[in-house]
Amino acid sequence: MARQANRDDDVEPGAEDDGTDSGEQFRQAKSICLRLLAVRPRSRANLAKALARKGFDDEIAGEVLDRLEQAKLIDDAEFADMVVRSRHTHQGLGRQALRSQLIRQGVAAEVVEDAVSAIDPAEEEERARELVRKRMRGLASADDRTTVRRLVGVLARKGYPQGTAYRVVRQELAAAGRDMGALEGAVEEP
Repeated sequence: MARQANRDDDVEPGAEDDGTDSGEQFRQAKSICLRLLAVRPRSRANLAKALARKGFDDEIAGEVLDRLEQAKLIDDAEFADMVVRSRHTHQGLGRQALRSQLIRQGVAAEVVEDAVSAIDPAEEEERARELVRKRMRGLASADDRTTVRRLVGVLARKGYPQGTAYRVVRQELAAAGRDMGALEGAVEEP
């Protein structure tokens, strides 16, 4: 937070110094953005929506956001990379879920693809295995079909492809000594 507070001075003077109503709006809009950025990183589109909700016109919002980008306080590529690293590691989200979240937050599709492509497929599969192992403990008393259905469902909700989810669940259940013969037909393999 201190980093951003010190960078407030990096935003060049301009419309905010002209003493007019638009100058006051610029200062207010900049202040709102800086407060939001002090809490957590945000995408440009997220800040634009916040300013629109507060009633700032597009011209003022655009100027404020441009200045904040010039001062390196807004960087959608850096934001996307941070979201991908954090949510893949801590929440176990797969590529599709990450892609959807970033697009909902207004990050450009090409920036989203660059960030999501940084996830190594082997790392993604290992993260899926960790999620399955963790959830299997709570499903020890469930029948085999229910276990498969629930585990595949967990991975699907986390954004893992169906084929990967089914393969990982089958392999982890086999490694845990579950009878794989009983699992045939529990979930249709893609």
